[in-house]
Amino acid sequence: MPILPITVYGDSILRKKVAPITQIDDNLISTIRDMFNTMRNAYGIGLAANQVNLNKQIFVIDISEIESYSHIKPVVMINPKILLYSDERVVMNEGCLSLPNLRADVERSKMIKVQYLDADENIQEIEADGLFARVILHEYDHLIGKMIPDRVCKPVRDKLKKELLLIKNREVDVDYPITEKKI
Repeated sequence: MPILPITVYGDSILRKKVAPITQIDDNLISTIRDMFNTMRNAYGIGLAANQVNLNKQIFVIDISEIESYSHIKPVVMINPKILLYSDERVVMNEGCLSLPNLRADVERSKMIKVQYLDADENIQEIEADGLFARVILHEYDHLIGKMIPDRVCKPVRDKLKKELLLIKNREVDVDYPITEKKI
């Protein structure tokens, strides 16, 4: 299974709302496998399709290696819709494979309800809380063209500018393949 290069800050696809998936076929199943493989190679816990330069509403998550989340099986969410956000919000430090070496405190709903298609074309609806909800919301943000800098206050965003420029210019050390700088 190939390891796909990950798009990073500055790649235009990360700022676009991606297209819904209209057909689940063998090609998409292969893409899902490649996305899981790419995510795990980069030691990530979530990966959206536009992070591997695909204009598709799909993301994969695997938090099963994290203590207290081992009961949550790896999941693929196709055309997800957030149906409910809890009023209770929690701040947690987040990172992103498309923002290598950058971390910031992000406030998100503690609990959500999400509906999506699974790889067998079944409609699923689940409630998620804690880290699971946070990862779903983080990956969902990618599908609508949002990233961590969009979820922090202006003073924090201003502090991140130097790091963002280094990422955009590919002047960061990364242990996984990323897309080449566009000139």
